[in-house]
Amino acid sequence: MRYMVIVEKGESSYGAFVPDLPGCIAVGETEQEVMTLIQEAIQFHLEDLQSEGHPIPQPVSKSTFVDVAA
Repeated sequence: MRYMVIVEKGESSYGAFVPDLPGCIAVGETEQEVMTLIQEAIQFHLEDLQSEGHPIPQPVSKSTFVDVAA
């Protein structure tokens, strides 16, 4: 499956979350680190859902960019 990941740059770190998997988040010092950590978090999140007998949410979120005049 392919889930959309949102990455946000903070003052001193990067954060990532998965809209289709509430509670699945990661924080890292670099963008590369947060991407590695969110991939691990997704895997753990899905394994936890399966072990508890919950269905695996299908990826449905989409993203796009919107141009605006500055």
